[in-house]
Amino acid sequence: MTATPPQPYAQQVAPRLSSRPRRRAAALRDAVGLVLLPLPLLAGFAAVLPAAFAGGGTRRWFGGGRGESARAEAQAAKDAAAAAFYELDTAQRDLRISIETITAVDSSPAARRVAADFDALGRRIDEVSHRYITAVDAHDLDRDDLEASVASRARAELTGAKDELVRVKQELDRYEQSLGALLDKAETQLARLAPAVERARQALLAASTALDAVRGSGLRADDLAARLAALGPELTKLNQGAGQHGVPETLQRADRVLRDAEAVRAEAERLPERAAETDRRLVSLRTRAQALTTRSAQVEPVLSELRRRFTAACWQDLQSVPEQAAEAVKQAELKLAEARKARDEQRWPDATALLSTVRALLNSTDEAVSAAGDRLRQLNAVAKNPQQEIERTRFAIRDAQRLAMAGRSTPDPRHARPLDSAVARLERAVGTLEEGRHPDYWHFLTETEAVRNTVADVVAQIRQERGGAGV
Repeated sequence: MTATPPQPYAQQVAPRLSSRPRRRAAALRDAVGLVLLPLPLLAGFAAVLPAAFAGGGTRRWFGGGRGESARAEAQAAKDAAAAAFYELDTAQRDLRISIETITAVDSSPAARRVAADFDALGRRIDEVSHRYITAVDAHDLDRDDLEASVASRARAELTGAKDELVRVKQELDRYEQSLGALLDKAETQLARLAPAVERARQALLAASTALDAVRGSGLRADDLAARLAALGPELTKLNQGAGQHGVPETLQRADRVLRDAEAVRAEAERLPERAAETDRRLVSLRTRAQALTTRSAQVEPVLSELRRRFTAACWQDLQSVPEQAAEAVKQAELKLAEARKARDEQRWPDATALLSTVRALLNSTDEAVSAAGDRLRQLNAVAKNPQQEIERTRFAIRDAQRLAMAGRSTPDPRHARPLDSAVARLERAVGTLEEGRHPDYWHFLTETEAVRNTVADVVAQIRQERGGAGV
């Protein structure tokens, strides 16, 4: 019987790498860029592999009977041991790929224990492999003068070596099964790696393109250019690969670059509209400031009429409005000039902040200028017909009293007390209108408004309580 010499290792393993370990190996090499080293045991046993796998060349068989049978049994044991050695070797190589996948992605204590456990298994594999190689070298089954007793001893040693190889292979299989969760996690991260890096690169390209377009329109966008330039070193590290910087760190870096680049792109695309909006706000706020200057000049005549027709308590708090309005408008115009300069220099955050300050100044001035005219109108109305204000307030009180009594024979004291106080307060306010020739109408108006606010609070409390009770 002539045995075929073993093929080179790469040809032996190629069909098996179509399985899951081969996919893992491809993923690891492509994504992480790790160089898989050959197993230590193969380096030591390379010289003896042909002899271990060979079934012997063409030989003549002598003897017969018991001798031939012993030689055949020994040869069968040798072939079985070679097959077991081959299966263990292949399983170890496949598992090494899984271990390197895990350790390349995961630096946790659990992953470090995995590597240590695999090294311990490797030493056990070296031991049983050495026994197998020793048994193969110790017996030349092709000798013409092979004795039956020697063949029997060879069969026993080779069978024992095979059994140990099988047992260690089973240990290796059980160990591989225990790696399921860690390996799935590592493979998931590896599957994310290449797309994440590519998305980051594309985001940087899109940001650069958007920035070029903005600059082409005459906008400098220096702050955006600086932010984009700051991402350059990050891109360099992405290009260096996960093999140098680690998978988790590379994933985090890719996500960070993607987020920052997309922010730069979005701001660059909005920049022309931001410039146009800044220009519109400059014009609008300048027009508003000019209008307020005109309106401020009308406050003094209003104050004169208030002084002439009503008591000091009705207008004293408005005395400083003309001066305050003029000062606020002056400050607004100075801030507008600063905003115009910031816009011309394309300092967009500064321009936006200054315009917000201008708007706040003009809003407060507008309220103060309007307050004088509103005060005069309110006082004129109540002086002409105070009964309308009184009835309005009494109606609010009566409406709240009806709500407080709804479904009850007596009101809740928590509701009745503030409503009774509101009635008394209104009567006192009405009484002030009969004091002297020039009643303090402003005090009367503030009192009636306070009464209505109190009543509104009681109504809100009643509705909240009844709503919470499902009524």
